Amino acid sequence: MLVVQKYGGTSVGSTERIRAVADRIASTASAGHAVVVVVSAMGHSTDALVDLAAELADSPDLREMDQLLATGEQVSAALVAMRLLTMGIQAKSLTGWQAGITTEPVHGNARVSQIDTRALQNLIANGIVPIVTGFQGIADGEVTTLGRGGSDTSAVALAAALGADVCEIYTDVDGVYTTDPRVVPNAKKLDDISYDEMLELANLGAQVLHPRAVENAKHFAVQLVVRSSFTEGDGTNVVAMTENRMEGRRVVTGIAFERHVARLAVVGVPLEEHALAAIFSSLAENGVNVDVIVQSVVDEVAVDVSFTVNESDLGRAVEVVSSLQPSLRFRKIEREAPLAKVSIVGAGMISNPGVAAQMFVALRDAQVPIHMVSTSEIKVSCVIPADLVEKAVQALHKTFVEADMVTPLTNL
Repeated sequence: MLVVQKYGGTSVGSTERIRAVADRIASTASAGHAVVVVVSAMGHSTDALVDLAAELADSPDLREMDQLLATGEQVSAALVAMRLLTMGIQAKSLTGWQAGITTEPVHGNARVSQIDTRALQNLIANGIVPIVTGFQGIADGEVTTLGRGGSDTSAVALAAALGADVCEIYTDVDGVYTTDPRVVPNAKKLDDISYDEMLELANLGAQVLHPRAVENAKHFAVQLVVRSSFTEGDGTNVVAMTENRMEGRRVVTGIAFERHVARLAVVGVPLEEHALAAIFSSLAENGVNVDVIVQSVVDEVAVDVSFTVNESDLGRAVEVVSSLQPSLRFRKIEREAPLAKVSIVGAGMISNPGVAAQMFVALRDAQVPIHMVSTSEIKVSCVIPADLVEKAVQALHKTFVEADMVTPLTNL
C-alpha cells in the first residue's frame, strides 16, 4: 500500500514534535507500506519570514518572497529526513522541484500544472522515504509557492499523481468536527464527511483542510483522512457522497462561521445593461473577492445591490465602486461592519425542504438578526452581527446537530 502523509506546521513545530512525526513515519514503513511524506514549515516560521520581509520592504517583490518563504519547508524536510536516517530508515528530503512539481508561472498563489513522478518512484522502488517540501514547485526555472494551505494541496496532488491508496493529513486536531469545539465544547467528531460537504465547510471558514486540496481530492478521487499527529485515532474520512452513512445522511453535517465580514450596498443602480457587470468586473480586476450578493428591485428604473467582502477589503471596494459613480449614476454607497457569516452544511438538505426555515427560526429564537442570506443545494449562509456569531453557532448546533437530525433512507 502506498501512503502519502502530510504533516502541518504544529506537527513539526519543534524537535520533540519532529521525533514524534519520525516515529509515526517509521511505524508506517515498518508495517510494510511505501510512504511519501509532505511537510509544512515549522510552527509559525512562515509568519516570521513574512515579518522579516515587511521590515525591509513595504511591498516585497513576489519572486523574492517565494524564494524566501520556500526555505521554511526545506528546514522541516531536512530535519525529518535526518531524524529518520538516525533511526535506520532510509529517507531523502526533496524540494518541490526536485520532487517534479511544476506549477503555473505565478508567484505567491500558483496552481500545480503537472508532476513528473520519476524521481519519487525511483526512491520508493529503492525503499527510500521521500520527504517533500509542501507549498512549493517550480515554473520556468523559478521557485513558486502555492498560497495559503499549499501543503495540503501538494499532498493531494502527489497522492493523485502517484496513485496512492490514501492521503493522510496530520494536524493538531483529531478530525473534522461538527463545528469549532472552542465555540461549542460538545461539538462532535465526524467519522466521515463527503467531498462536497467538506469543500463547502472549507470555503465557509472551517480551517481543517484547504478548499483547493479538497477540490483536487474530489476531482482525482483521492481518499483523504484527517488525523491528529498528537494522538492515536481513526480521524475523519473524506469520501464520495455515495459512501455516506447507509442508514441515512445527516441533514446538517457541520456549522461553519467566518468573522471579519463587511457589507457594501450600492443604492439606486440604474436598470441599464452591463451595470452589474461593470461593478463586479471592476472589483475582480482590483483583487476584491465578493461573497454574498443580493439584488432588490427598487422601482421600474433602478435596483439596489448589496454584497459582502472581507472587512480588510472594504476600503478598497468602496474606492473601486465610487470610481464608477459618474458612469453608472447610482445614488449612494452604504457600508456596514463588522459582520460575520454563519452557515449550515449538509448533503441531507437536498431532500429535506424547510431546513432554511428551521435555521431562521433558531436564529430568531436566539435573537440573532439576519442581514443577508445565501443558499446552495447543501448549505445556507446568513450574514449576522459580528458580536453574535458564537451565540448563533451554539443555537444552530443545538437545533441541527445535538438533535441528531438524519435523513431517512426512504427519502434518499
